[in-house]
Amino acid sequence: MQPLKSYRSTPLSGTVKVPGDKSISHRAVMFGALAQGTTRIEGLLEGEDVLATAAAMRAMGASVEKKGDQWVVTGVGEKGLSTPTQILDLGNSGTSARLIAGIIAGYPITATLTGDDSLKKRPMKRVMEPLALMGARFESHDGKMPLTIHGGNLRAMHYDMPVASAQVKSSILLAGLRAKGATSVREPKPSRDHTERMLAAFGGSCTTDGDRIAVGGGQVLTAPSDIIHVPSDPSSAAFPVVAALITPGSDITVTNVGMNPTRTGLFTTLIEMGGDITFINERRIGGEPVADLRVRHSQLKGITVPEDRVPSMVDEFPVLFVAASCASGEFFADGLDELRVKESDRLKTMADNLAACGVTLREGENSLTITGNGTAPKGGVTVPTHLDHRIAMSFLVLGMVSAEPVTIDDADAIATSFPGFVGMMNGLGTKIA
Repeated sequence: MQPLKSYRSTPLSGTVKVPGDKSISHRAVMFGALAQGTTRIEGLLEGEDVLATAAAMRAMGASVEKKGDQWVVTGVGEKGLSTPTQILDLGNSGTSARLIAGIIAGYPITATLTGDDSLKKRPMKRVMEPLALMGARFESHDGKMPLTIHGGNLRAMHYDMPVASAQVKSSILLAGLRAKGATSVREPKPSRDHTERMLAAFGGSCTTDGDRIAVGGGQVLTAPSDIIHVPSDPSSAAFPVVAALITPGSDITVTNVGMNPTRTGLFTTLIEMGGDITFINERRIGGEPVADLRVRHSQLKGITVPEDRVPSMVDEFPVLFVAASCASGEFFADGLDELRVKESDRLKTMADNLAACGVTLREGENSLTITGNGTAPKGGVTVPTHLDHRIAMSFLVLGMVSAEPVTIDDADAIATSFPGFVGMMNGLGTKIA
C-alpha cells in the first residue's frame, strides 16, 4: 500500500496531455487481436487495465507488443482464438472482464477469468445472462469471478437491456459477431459508442435504428491500413479540469481530449455549474472528435443533473461530487445505481468520506444531494480507497483546496487508468506527497 497526502495548492498553470482513452484503448487491442492482419496503435493507454487486456488476448493466440511509440497487434483472423493455457487474470478491469467474456463466448474455446479482490466482487451476471441465452455456458459462484466460460455455436438474439451499460452492450455485440444471424440490443438510455465506431474502423458493420443496435454474425474483421490514434481520455481529463476550476487563480490547458458526445456529460455539467471551460482546436482523429480544453478557476453553483445525462458521465461522478462540494447552493443527481457496482460502491464511498471532510450531503438509494456554501470543505481525513482509482484521484483533488490535507490510504490503484497522475498534477502546481 502506498498512502499519499494532498495539500492546499497554489494556482495551477500549464499545459498537459492526459493518457490515452481507456475505453478506446481496450477496444483497439481487442479488435486488433480478432482481426486479419496487423493493427498499429499510437497513444494507447499503458495503464494496468489495458495491459491486462493485452495479456489476455496474447494468451488466446494474438501477438500484442510495443515497438517504439506504437503498439503492434497481429490478430488471429479466420484461424480464431485458442484456449489459453492459464487463467486470465484481468486485475482491476471490469471492461476487460465483460468484453472479453463476450469475445470468448463466440469461439469454441474454454477460458477462466479472474481478477483482484475488487473485481471479484463486481457483478458478472449482467453479461452472463444474455450470453447464456445465446448459447454460452458458465461456471461461477453467485455470478462473480472466478468465471469459466465455454463458448462457441452461438445463436443470434434480440436483448432489451435493463440498464444502460456500454460494457454489457459491447459484450453482446462482440459475441454477436460470431453468432448465426443478426444480434441486436436495445438500450434504455444511450451509452458510449466506442465499440460501434471501432467496428467500422475494422471493416465491420452494425446498424443503429433509434435505441436498437444490431450486428450480423460471421463478420471477418480486417486490420485498418491507417494507424489508430487514441485520443486522451475525458475521464482522466476530468481530474485536472476540476482541480483547475476549484483552485483560485488557476488557468490550464488539457490537450487532445476525446469529445465523443457519449462521453462529455461532465464538461456540459461543469459549464452549467458556471465552469469556465473553452473548447479550442476542435478536430477529428480516427473517427473520434477531439479538442483542447482551456480551464480557468470559477465560482461554481449547484444544479440538478438531468438523469438522462448520467450514462455519458458515469465514471466522472466521484470528481464531480468534489466540484459540487466546493460550489454554492444545492447540487442533486439521481439515477446513480451504476455507481453502486463499480470498482467500489462509489456512491457510498464518496458520500461517507465527503461527509467526514465536512461536506453537507444526503445520500439516497440511488441519489446524492450536496449543499455547498461556495468554500472548500475542511478535509483532514484519511480516505479508504477500496482499490478504486477514481476514488483515490478524486480525494487527492479535494485535498488541493481543503483547509486541512487529505490523505488516501493506497495510491496503487491509480496506475490502472492514469499512470503518472501525481507527477503530472504536481507539474501543474499541486502538492501531493
